Amino acid sequence: MKKFLIIMTLVAVISDYLLHPFYPQFFQARFGVTDPKWVGYYFGAICLMVMISFPFWAYVSKKITELKILVYTQCIAGILAMFCYWTNSYINFWIISLVMILFKGSYLLVYPYILKIITKKEHPGTIGLLSVVVHLGGILGAVIGGLTVDFIDASYIFLIMAIGDFIQMGMSIYLLRSDMYDTSISLEAQSTAQTDKKMMPKGFILKIGLITMILYFSDFLIRPFFSSYWESISGYDSMWISGIIYAIPGFVALIALWVNSKRKVSNNGFQGIISVLLFGAIGLLLQGIPFEAIVVLGRIIYGYAIFQGVVKFDVLLFEMSTPESYAVDYSKVHFFQNLGVLISSFSVGLLVDNHGLHIPFMVAFVGFIITLVLYYFVFKVAVKTASKTLAKT
Repeated sequence: MKKFLIIMTLVAVISDYLLHPFYPQFFQARFGVTDPKWVGYYFGAICLMVMISFPFWAYVSKKITELKILVYTQCIAGILAMFCYWTNSYINFWIISLVMILFKGSYLLVYPYILKIITKKEHPGTIGLLSVVVHLGGILGAVIGGLTVDFIDASYIFLIMAIGDFIQMGMSIYLLRSDMYDTSISLEAQSTAQTDKKMMPKGFILKIGLITMILYFSDFLIRPFFSSYWESISGYDSMWISGIIYAIPGFVALIALWVNSKRKVSNNGFQGIISVLLFGAIGLLLQGIPFEAIVVLGRIIYGYAIFQGVVKFDVLLFEMSTPESYAVDYSKVHFFQNLGVLISSFSVGLLVDNHGLHIPFMVAFVGFIITLVLYYFVFKVAVKTASKTLAKT
């Protein structure tokens, strides 16, 4: 059951990332729009739709099971993707595609659903695996999208996207009719969750949302202009080499997942977060030094740290939450994380324009330090206090 849902997640991510690197080419070829600002506006609009859609579907999942939601939403998303392929109106494309994102965003429910049907002991390994699936899906989506743009036409990506949506719909129908899943939660899981709730700081979701918002802001700040930065310091003008250097954190994530699978990973979500944030900050500083070998070393250190950091924060979230609240709690935190990405997208251009290609690494370094300090005072101190109180009781 879990493997089946992970495959569904991979299909969803591939479908989602098909056109991400190629919107400028698509807008120019299909509608004659060449102004890069409109590409940025469109990305911002997509991010806003995801921020709206996921909490909405998470709320709906309290009344209707996740798989039943996916049957209808992915069907509608697939139909709208075909309309995106057919339309020749730029305004209609904006409207149809953004409504499509509203329905497509329901696939994010699969993540908390997987964690709801497994034990908490399995959470660290599964969260790590899902993180790698997102990396792989993004890479495969970009490759398939690139081949489509080069050898067919960018518009055909929406037909491939529709196929991905219909595959998810079919997989959901199959699971619903096969009696292969059980959404019931054991008494032990409920008891554990209630115990954890006693140690939960007040406003836990808001606090972890704000902290990870800064983390995601810092992470996404270094992405848009990294290839340009690498080319400026290395002298290489090869997009292939730049792509390999850019993808180093993704490859490191695969190694980190393998390392985690070979050792016993603690179920304590608080353990190790400070150290990985420190490693991430060091990796960012190294990437800001304009020497090729040092930048590569920084990418490796940073890739390992950001993978472990994202996994540990997710483990912390689901450790403190309860199975029946997984989707809603995750959607709230996901909202803040997307808000961080949105702020990053709008600010990185101004930073680079005024201060140069190296500045995103410095700002991201400061962001990691702020994340570390906030995490320590919000969670480490609060948990120690709560533990002492419980011990006295």
